[in-house]
Amino acid sequence: MTAIHTRPPTYTARQEAERRPVDYVWAITRISIGWVFLWAFLDKAFGLGFATPAAKAWINGGSPTTGFLKGTGENALGGLFSSLAGQAWVDWLFMAGLLGIGLALTLGIGTRVAAATGGLLLMLMWAAELPLANNPFMDDHVIYTIVLVGLALANAGDTLGLGTYVRRPYLK
Repeated sequence: MTAIHTRPPTYTARQEAERRPVDYVWAITRISIGWVFLWAFLDKAFGLGFATPAAKAWINGGSPTTGFLKGTGENALGGLFSSLAGQAWVDWLFMAGLLGIGLALTLGIGTRVAAATGGLLLMLMWAAELPLANNPFMDDHVIYTIVLVGLALANAGDTLGLGTYVRRPYLK
């Protein structure tokens, strides 16, 4: 049996001209969700006064995971998640995730990796809240995860993003 090796298609100016309206919808969705992650990082890091007051900012010694994870103690998996609250390694992983996912999605670089890691982060947050207060299963974490899968499948980083330019050396 012989393996067939195929190269990914190259990006051309003609393909840019053939962008469909749906490509721009996916791109705007990618940038918007990227901003959600990036804003969460900025607010938790610097205490911009929206979800995080300045006194509880990460830069001022606050823990970005304590507020959410400590509140999960009574939930189905609360013991696991509340035990992680405030640990330095959890704070660093969480903040690195928010920043990395936010930048990748906003810039359109590494969209598939960002979609996978963003989906994982969101599903862990969803699991920490079980059972859900308003719906037995569905909430915004699941919806965002589904949308992230769509972004990855649609190559959403190629439209209004740097995805194609970063991959271009590998496409030749």
